[in-house]
Amino acid sequence: MDPQEQPTDPHRHYEDALALLIGTLFVALGVTLYSQALLLTGSTAGIAFLLQYASGGSFGVWFFLINLPFYWLAIRRMGWSFTLRTFAAIGLVSLFSELTGRWIVIEAVAPLYASLMGGCLIGLGMLVLFRHRASLGGVNILVLYLQDRHGWRAGYVQLAIDGAIMLLALALLPLERVGLSVLGAVALNLIIALNHKPGRYMGVS
Repeated sequence: MDPQEQPTDPHRHYEDALALLIGTLFVALGVTLYSQALLLTGSTAGIAFLLQYASGGSFGVWFFLINLPFYWLAIRRMGWSFTLRTFAAIGLVSLFSELTGRWIVIEAVAPLYASLMGGCLIGLGMLVLFRHRASLGGVNILVLYLQDRHGWRAGYVQLAIDGAIMLLALALLPLERVGLSVLGAVALNLIIALNHKPGRYMGVS
């Protein structure tokens, strides 16, 4: 059967709301592990980590502020429904990343464990959000816009931006932590690649 001909199972509004809550809690826990181990990831979250480590400020505040300029792109490319869900997801990640450190106290964590588990948690959280028509915004929306507007390959642009973030991180973090951050990014992207494929999940929002 053609995947396009298979029946869909629309999400109810309360299911979307619950998914936003669960997905952002997963992401926030992964962010907490990364912050504790002085690691970072790519995209907009990576920029927020760089600013956190450089300024000593809050990841949640930086993450929320960095995403503000990208919402008009989201409206133009994805529509209001996607944009509002994404705004909610970003707001919740910003809030929960601040609160998680008060809800749990991590006195020590092995950097390798933080890298792999943090990457998996963030990947699982993003997977939940993707399946309910939301995202963590920012650079991901920008690269899709550049592909549509100028024909730039989104994957290559995303890779270039993430590579630049990791290179900038060398000025703030030891080489070992940057290497572990790359390992965490691999774990994150494997979660997405293995589980987010066309036709595999029939629910729609």
